[in-house]
Amino acid sequence: MTETTGAAAREHEVVRPSPKPLPYEIPTFDDPAEERLHRKQRLAAAFRLFGRFGFGEGVAGHITVRDPEFPDRFWLNPFGVDFRLIRVSDLVCVDHDGTIVEGDYAINQAAFAIHSQVHAARPDVIAAAHTHSVHGKAFSSLGRLLDPITQDACSFYGDHVLFDDFTGVVLDPLEGKRIAHALGEHKAAILRNHGLLTVGHSVDEAAWWYITMERSCQAQLLAMAAGEPVLIDHEHAELTQRQIGHHFAGWFSFQPLHRVILRDEPDLLD
Repeated sequence: MTETTGAAAREHEVVRPSPKPLPYEIPTFDDPAEERLHRKQRLAAAFRLFGRFGFGEGVAGHITVRDPEFPDRFWLNPFGVDFRLIRVSDLVCVDHDGTIVEGDYAINQAAFAIHSQVHAARPDVIAAAHTHSVHGKAFSSLGRLLDPITQDACSFYGDHVLFDDFTGVVLDPLEGKRIAHALGEHKAAILRNHGLLTVGHSVDEAAWWYITMERSCQAQLLAMAAGEPVLIDHEHAELTQRQIGHHFAGWFSFQPLHRVILRDEPDLLD
């Protein structure tokens, strides 16, 4: 190709912008109002993703996020609204006594009973997620912990617990307190005959742990149905947990999903 021909070709070349990079730092805020809006936007996005993944089950399921200005309050989904429809403006704020301080909807009493106690017991927990997803509740009926059979499952190695009891729908905060006590300092709990519970230092983190824990339950159920899974040895399971099971890893793993749901469903920000 001559220099003239090359120049002509470049004139007609389509210049494609580089993809906007993902954020590599967890945002911080000086203004509580800005941080509140950010948390609520992430919460609405997490609900839309949970709806897309089929984690809804009628009116069951909830994700909560602590208010940045009032630590004894948290935001959650309105009772009876499908995850796939939730917008920022639909979210409800409730205090640890169960009083609705902002919002036009009622709340799920089970959400209050569980999440109020988790938030009260764990000042480090900014967000918590619990739904009745299919593979999580199926796995919970086995009354056991996840095995380290995959790299992803190792996120929970030594960092999740079994709440080995079921006494019906959790409507009493005392039952929520028992769940919070069993959770301890871990990131997740398998509630026997009930489902999964995950927590995090952000909505992003708590939501991602839930998503990948649900998938890990599915993977183990499939592997057990096919044969005898080979476990990752203790040393390498611990190493992998340290590599992919920390707070930033959970937050960052949520970012690609967040970009997709904002592109596809921008009305969630209304």
